[in-house]
Amino acid sequence: MSSTVDTPSQWPLPPAQQGGCAVCTVPRACAVKCPDVVHRVVEAGADRVGAVPGLPAVRGELASLIDHTLLKPEATSADVTKLCAEAAQFSFASVCVNPTWVRLCAEQLRWSKVKVCTVIGFPFGATPPEVKAFEAKVAQQDGATELDMVINVGALKSGDRALVRRDIEGVVDAADWNTIVKVILETSYLTTDEKREACELSKAAGADFVKTSTGYGPGGATAEDIALMRRVVGPSMGVKASGGIRDTETALKMVAAGASRIGASASVKIVGGAAGPAGPTDRGKY
Repeated sequence: MSSTVDTPSQWPLPPAQQGGCAVCTVPRACAVKCPDVVHRVVEAGADRVGAVPGLPAVRGELASLIDHTLLKPEATSADVTKLCAEAAQFSFASVCVNPTWVRLCAEQLRWSKVKVCTVIGFPFGATPPEVKAFEAKVAQQDGATELDMVINVGALKSGDRALVRRDIEGVVDAADWNTIVKVILETSYLTTDEKREACELSKAAGADFVKTSTGYGPGGATAEDIALMRRVVGPSMGVKASGGIRDTETALKMVAAGASRIGASASVKIVGGAAGPAGPTDRGKY
């Protein structure tokens, strides 16, 4: 375990000669062998716990990083209701749905700690800043407290930094004090320099997160992009990995690279650590 907090003497200590601890000799396997110890370390103030690749989450810590996502245009009210039930059952961070379903989700999750997230300017980001700002206001009126807005990719690639920043600031300004704004970069369309620039503009505009993908582009999240985004925005912003994350191992790689939130439709399989048949809320590349 890696932690900056003091470790009480009754907790297992790692003998240097073993690389493990008093309980076992498997290095960095605390999350599986001693979940209670790890949980106490996190509660004491640790913000990162080391683990070997592929270890399951400790008491839902991985689940608490996941935006349980359903953005299929053909999704029905029954599909969305099921999404909310799953999110409440597994204590996911939020459900992420198209704006038309925000009210339903807010009603379904009114007694839950699960947040309601929706998308703005989705999926292409090519609407004017004023329209995105209006979308943000309506979404919040309907019950959304997290907004995933798509950056104006064309403006960014045209070198129009002023428009890109104004586009993001419009949504940030429209957001309530307790509403989180995430900026979707659609990284598969961008060069490395453009990714850096998009992160810098998002930070300057006051956004809370940068996010990799919509799921509609030609590619999804990569650990390399997450690491780059984290380096640019630093520790003060969130980084969300989204697009093509369908298993536990991939989700953990994204977290190890610097992601503080995961967007996925295969969320139940991810937290369960096992594959299963695709259903209405876990198919596609979202």
